[in-house]
Amino acid sequence: MNLRLIIYLLSIVICTFAMSGVDLSIIIKKNHIWEARFLIIVIIFGLSYILANFLYDILTITSIV
Repeated sequence: MNLRLIIYLLSIVICTFAMSGVDLSIIIKKNHIWEARFLIIVIIFGLSYILANFLYDILTITSIV
């Protein structure tokens, strides 16, 4: 498998685990369950994209040096 794909999948798992500890009930209105779930999914994918790019850049920089 491609290294970048493995890093993306790993970062999705890490961000999902990290977001399970965040309580968003403070900013979400009552009875808006689907909107809250969609927001969490968007946050997870955004964070995992940033984390995967960071890890991939670190791996490529260290392999060059």
